[in-house]
Amino acid sequence: MPRPIIPPPLHALAVALGMAAAARWLPPAAVAVPGQTLVAAGLAGLGLAIDLVSVLRFWRQKTTVNPLRPEAASRLVISGLYRVSRNPMYLGMALILAGWAVWLGHAIAAAGPFLFMLVLTRVQILPEEAALEARFGDDYRAYKARVRRWI
Repeated sequence: MPRPIIPPPLHALAVALGMAAAARWLPPAAVAVPGQTLVAAGLAGLGLAIDLVSVLRFWRQKTTVNPLRPEAASRLVISGLYRVSRNPMYLGMALILAGWAVWLGHAIAAAGPFLFMLVLTRVQILPEEAALEARFGDDYRAYKARVRRWI
C-alpha cells in the first residue's frame, strides 16, 4: 500500500476551498439552517476541541502525531477519545468541515465533509492501518475489532 504523502490538514484545506468555490460559483442551492451561525460555530468548535484533545493524548503517550510516518509510532494509543474512534483527529477535521458547510449554506458544500472522509480513508487511513498492524500486530487487530474507524 502506498505511503501517505500529503498531511491530512492539507486535504481538509483543499476540501474547504473546494466547498467555498462551489458555494460561490455553482448555481444557487441555498440551505437555510435555523441558528446557522451558532450551528456552524458549534460544529467547528467541537471539531477543534476533538483535534486538540486527541493530539494532547498522543503527546501524553509520548508517541508521534506525524500522520505521514505511522510506522514511527512508539505506542498504540487506545484511551480517551480513541476508545470510541480510531481516528478522532480526522473526525475533528470532518466536523470542522461540517461547520464550514453549514456556514456556507450551500447544498453542494454539504458534500465536502463526506468527500474528505472518503478520500482520507483511501489515501491516509488504510495505509496508516496497514503500518500500525505491521508495527503492533495482534494488539492493533484487537483494537480494530472493538473500535470503529470513524464513530
